[in-house]
Amino acid sequence: MLMRIYKTLFDAYGPQHWWPADHPEEVVIGAILTQNTAWTNVEKAIQELKRAGCLGFRKIDATSIEDLMQWIRPAGTYRQKAEYLKAFARWLITEHDGDLQRALQGDADTVRRKLLALKGIGPETADAILLYAGNRSTFVVDAYTMRVLRRHGLIESNGAGYESVRGLLMQALPHDVQLFNEYHALLVEVGKRHCKAAAQCEGCPLEHLEHNANL
Repeated sequence: MLMRIYKTLFDAYGPQHWWPADHPEEVVIGAILTQNTAWTNVEKAIQELKRAGCLGFRKIDATSIEDLMQWIRPAGTYRQKAEYLKAFARWLITEHDGDLQRALQGDADTVRRKLLALKGIGPETADAILLYAGNRSTFVVDAYTMRVLRRHGLIESNGAGYESVRGLLMQALPHDVQLFNEYHALLVEVGKRHCKAAAQCEGCPLEHLEHNANL
């Protein structure tokens, strides 16, 4: 069922070319900034960082938090997110000499635990960093993922937590970075178009897909 959903969405929407960024550090910055806000707001904040010449963790580490807050203001909760960016930058420089790719290599579960220990990095952000910046095979579970799977009877309506849903997907799907990349992006796309808080099923590629608890 999960692969049928993927193939149906891929046939409908094609490759999504995620994550929209020029380099891995921008991916991480975007993953932190997109917490609890729309991507359009993140794009505005990233443009401000680019204009300021501060779209990198060595620059973020060197700049004042006051300036950083002003540049990322469009992304909302800018004080918290400035602290998160600063914390990530300090960790990256102190522990890995500023080398992001080195920081994301090694045993994936160990790296994930280290990311989760950082201020402001929750499971969704950690998995986005691993998948999109580190090319590691982990599934990013977001609200759209939960909603689509729930409405198609693949997870319980209540009580399905992040780690349980991620575990289900990781167990049922081939561990392929490109598959996980496209699948997450396609779920976001169908979520934005149809699987909203109030479902708009008419015209959805998954409209006629039967509900089935068989993965």
